Amino acid sequence: MAMKRVVLEIGMGTDIRGTDYTKAAVRALRDALWHNSLSIADALGLHVDSMQVQVIIGVPKPELVNKAEVLAILPHGTGTVECVEGGLEIPNDAGTTSTVIAQAAAVVYLDIA
Repeated sequence: MAMKRVVLEIGMGTDIRGTDYTKAAVRALRDALWHNSLSIADALGLHVDSMQVQVIIGVPKPELVNKAEVLAILPHGTGTVECVEGGLEIPNDAGTTSTVIAQAAAVVYLDIA
């Protein structure tokens, strides 16, 4: 058998006032995951924890994302987190803080023929 890409989920998350990249990233992944109820593993006779999830987070400063916190919200399976440049950071008028917008992609793989 071989790992096959079976699902792509996408989402967006923000931290409006705190410039917290991890909070925006977690919200983006939740947005991607919480709009779905995947039944593909069951349909193929596999356990939901057999899913392998590749998470890609796009933010302006990828090094500021705590990958472990992002990965911790996966409800099933195992995963990896990669942070890349993307998203937006929009300073407030006073220049004291920013709104961070993160994008997330969750790519689900299953070991199938």
